[in-house]
Amino acid sequence: MSRTDLVVSGWSAVSPYGLGAEPFAAGLLAGDQTVGQLDPEVWPVPDDRAALVPDFDIPTVLGTKGTRSMDRITGLAVSTVGLLFTRYGPKLADRPEDVGLVLGTGSGSVQSIMDFTRDSLTGEKPFHVDPARFPNTVMNCAAGQSAIRHQLKGPNTTVSGGALTGLLALNYASRLHRRGRSEVILCGGVEEYSVQRSWLEWHAGDGAAPTLGEGCAVLLLESGASAQRYGRRPLATVLGAWFGAFPDRSPDRAREVLAGCVSRALRDSGAAGSRVRLVAPAFPAGPLGDAERGALSDVLADDTVVRIECRDLLGDTAAASASFQLAALLAAAGARPDLAGTLALATSVDQEGTVGCALLRIGSAAPVNEGTEP
Repeated sequence: MSRTDLVVSGWSAVSPYGLGAEPFAAGLLAGDQTVGQLDPEVWPVPDDRAALVPDFDIPTVLGTKGTRSMDRITGLAVSTVGLLFTRYGPKLADRPEDVGLVLGTGSGSVQSIMDFTRDSLTGEKPFHVDPARFPNTVMNCAAGQSAIRHQLKGPNTTVSGGALTGLLALNYASRLHRRGRSEVILCGGVEEYSVQRSWLEWHAGDGAAPTLGEGCAVLLLESGASAQRYGRRPLATVLGAWFGAFPDRSPDRAREVLAGCVSRALRDSGAAGSRVRLVAPAFPAGPLGDAERGALSDVLADDTVVRIECRDLLGDTAAASASFQLAALLAAAGARPDLAGTLALATSVDQEGTVGCALLRIGSAAPVNEGTEP
């Protein structure tokens, strides 16, 4: 690692395992199932099961000040960013303007968008709506509120790209770093479970929607020099993110394009496939998941690779899925000091015809419970 390399020096998550990195790492590595039965009185949805953040109540987690009109997706994001501040101290950089935020999301909160639209249509007049809830209908609300609440004054960006969202956010954050736009960058993805999301997925799948999940995962990115200056241990070095497309949406073509994407990542990084010891794949249900499995077997030596599969444990977390995959790699690396210096790979494939991967070089292992978290 050089002083100019982009490194991951921290991370946190709000997930179906609970609040913070430690419960996420412990639950994931133990293979604990988070999908549970839904109360139909609380959730009038077509699903009977989902993976929810347990007992997540915004005023309880964040307090009552400034949260009256905050929706679920914003609460998840603000809470996760707050956990990073709690763990790594009140000052992530010397100046607030040196801390940027790149947050991935789907469409923001479809629940807020549809509720606000319904109020406009069913009210006595179209403008008889709650103006305090209008910001929730904008896609970048979660990122904006996270910056406001935690006084982040650096670049603030919202990225959306389906299952690849977390990888796209990492790529965007890497560009900010290379161009000197921000000294410290918080980067991740967020997704909420809601009544409207459940019904949309159900209709899109012709009544066969996947088991849905929710949560948020955020990485703390900075240069090696910055990590050294603030006394943070580099957990991994970001080698980059690579992407491809298969416009015909053919699973065979998806396999070919993803295999080429991973091969390009290894070639560009000057690394051999045998150096990849950890893989966190997306593995969506159906033919695309089979295509992803095939692509990985085409490129990597399966007998030396440890696979960490999040989807079966966390449900379909959509825009947050790739960020959870990256967090899973860091959690697994933290439990395996022998993997220091090897490579970790996250891959994803989206039904809209895109694939992507991110490659990390694992640093010195650090215990997940380093620092303090609630």
